[in-house]
Amino acid sequence: MIYLDNAATTMMKPPGVVSAVTEALTSLGNASRGAHEGALESNRVIYRTRKKLASFFGCPKSEQVIYTNNSTEALNIAISGTLREGDHVITTVLEHNSVLRPLYRASEGRGVALSIVPADKKGCVDYEDFARLIRPETKAIVCTHASNLTGNLLDIRRIGEIARAKGLLMIVDASQTAGSVPIDMVRSGISILCFTGHKSLMGPQGTGGLLINGDIEIEPFKVGGTGVQSYLTAQPREYPTRLEAGTLNGHGIAGLSAALDFIEETGLEKIHAHELGLAMQFYEAVSAIPEVRVYGDFSASDRCPIVTLNIGELDSALVSDELSYSYGIAVRAGAHCAPLMHKALGTEKQGAVRFSFGYFNTAADADAAASAVRQIAEVLL
Repeated sequence: MIYLDNAATTMMKPPGVVSAVTEALTSLGNASRGAHEGALESNRVIYRTRKKLASFFGCPKSEQVIYTNNSTEALNIAISGTLREGDHVITTVLEHNSVLRPLYRASEGRGVALSIVPADKKGCVDYEDFARLIRPETKAIVCTHASNLTGNLLDIRRIGEIARAKGLLMIVDASQTAGSVPIDMVRSGISILCFTGHKSLMGPQGTGGLLINGDIEIEPFKVGGTGVQSYLTAQPREYPTRLEAGTLNGHGIAGLSAALDFIEETGLEKIHAHELGLAMQFYEAVSAIPEVRVYGDFSASDRCPIVTLNIGELDSALVSDELSYSYGIAVRAGAHCAPLMHKALGTEKQGAVRFSFGYFNTAADADAAASAVRQIAEVLL
């Protein structure tokens, strides 16, 4: 199988990730739940990985690195924990449902007003719209770093400057960029960064988190056991305990730690250049096929390694199935949990077929995928 669904999850992991998880399964106890060696070693792994994540993303305080199961949970925590009745928030049509649904819930159930920055037919935004939509009661800008559908990057530093000038929180969904595109929270003016470990970070599923830059009060999304301050009737107020009720995924965090080591040793720039090179190789081949429509802005100097397309009027699910069963190529078709972006592109009925490249893909993979698209266009149209 040629695996080109890395925007959903990286299936091919660095060998060290597999080893780290395997070892952790038979050596780690429950962090903060005991003083025996197994529990202490779990504490050490979790602490060391917090430090690595803080350094990797430019977060000033490692104790404000919060573990979650994925970016969806992180975004729910960030959005529900900071927005109050009467607040106003700005987002974009590029967003995944992991941003949109928590915002819709806050709007419908808690009286939070919502404004959405539109996009053009290439999936690009007008950055002046962010400033134009700000009101006196605006509390935050919540936006993705990159569209999971088009691969277009947002200029988060520019958006961060707009937010900082008005004293707004900036909450960023880095699901598609963490591990592939450099991110520095302080330089970009990011207040809360939400990430997942199983995509470009090449870690296990069930890992992710949010990082907090500055003195930001986030109310707990869930409460429960922490292993410390057990006689309090309320959740402890200190970070990270405030937002980490329940047993952490120590085994997964051990794998995430190994993935961070691999990225550090390999070089983030090298990883991104390889992935983007494959995507552009594929893009140049398929964009020359008359029946193929490619979505997104490929004139930009940088982007995520995603190429999303349709072949004529063929249903995207049909194309995906043909790629899988006849060519052994794994892709993602449909709506990609990005309904507003599909509406902006005019693909809400047909859907689209997404090819997303990872570090362990090869030039031969890109060539084979382009050849398959060409043959499907010739045979099925």
